Amino acid sequence: MDAKAKPWHDERKSIDMPITRSKTEDTLRKLAAERILVLDGAMGTMIQRLKYSEEDYRGTRFSDWPRDVKGNNDLLILTQPDAIRDIHLQYFRAGADIVESNTFSSTTIAQADYGMEELAYELNVEGARLAREAAAIAEKEDGRPRFVAGAIGPTNRTASISPDVNNPGYRAVSFDELRIAYAEATRGLLEGGADIILIETIFDTLNAKAAIVAAEEVFEERGERAPVMISGTITDLSGRTLSGQTPTAFWYSVRHSRPLTIGLNCALGAREMRAHLEEIARVADTLVCAYPNAGLPNEFGLYDESPEATGSMVGEFAEAGLVNIVGGCCGTTPDHIKAIADAVRPFKPRPIANPPVKMRLSGLEPFELAS
Repeated sequence: MDAKAKPWHDERKSIDMPITRSKTEDTLRKLAAERILVLDGAMGTMIQRLKYSEEDYRGTRFSDWPRDVKGNNDLLILTQPDAIRDIHLQYFRAGADIVESNTFSSTTIAQADYGMEELAYELNVEGARLAREAAAIAEKEDGRPRFVAGAIGPTNRTASISPDVNNPGYRAVSFDELRIAYAEATRGLLEGGADIILIETIFDTLNAKAAIVAAEEVFEERGERAPVMISGTITDLSGRTLSGQTPTAFWYSVRHSRPLTIGLNCALGAREMRAHLEEIARVADTLVCAYPNAGLPNEFGLYDESPEATGSMVGEFAEAGLVNIVGGCCGTTPDHIKAIADAVRPFKPRPIANPPVKMRLSGLEPFELAS
């Protein structure tokens, strides 16, 4: 991809071209009005359990690849597809309505660490296809509709923060480089059968805005807008994203994209996430999604919070009327998702907030213009 391509607004079709909203969004909103929906849990945790070697990651196709590829979990879409499909199916059978494709790092930017930039589009197509195949199996088993969220991670670069403390003006990636990479990923995910575009684990809102612009670009190309889920990450107990925004400021920054959901995932367990989730639930005039880690990591970097403990705390989110969609992130397994699904089943979904119409702006803090 040429990072010096024309600005996004020059690449779009005429604004007169109609864009329809996908029927999937209407279906999801109807289901979410009836009950709390369930997202899947961690992919990386399940892959770790398989104890794959470097050779397992390489498979036959990449046996002579000049760099080590162990740890490139997205590559397993191509080299261990049966295992990835099976993990998706385990989550569906545990109670998930939605599973995420194994494409968190399937962008040219993230795959550059392995010299595998040219695989980005293929990874997204095949990643969505594997999840779609698992959805079809689960639907045939019990008749319940299942959905695939095409996962788009933040990449390993940030558009707002310099990686060099001695050069604060430096950026390792530009907005347009991100936009181009995200657009390629989005095209692949939709081609592979994803129902939803999930922009997740957002630590830098500018990266997320590049993903939003990219998604809109692709929707215009296709003439149909898929539902978009947006999920930020509060990186520690400061209550802010890595780029410094509060939960409300983060929401105000992305609200223009009219997402299906706004919410939080990763970094924190359910107990630590709750206060920040409460803040978003108060102000967001759309569905709220939360998928915390299985607690905080122990001294070995592992997650040992039990399914029962995670399920109980996420159930408290539901009882308090904070959520519409719930799931799990790092350290969670199908057992955690089953516990979460069981815990939220008795409770009604969160009523969507209806805040008064005001001018709402954001920097690191939210700003509301008084009437």
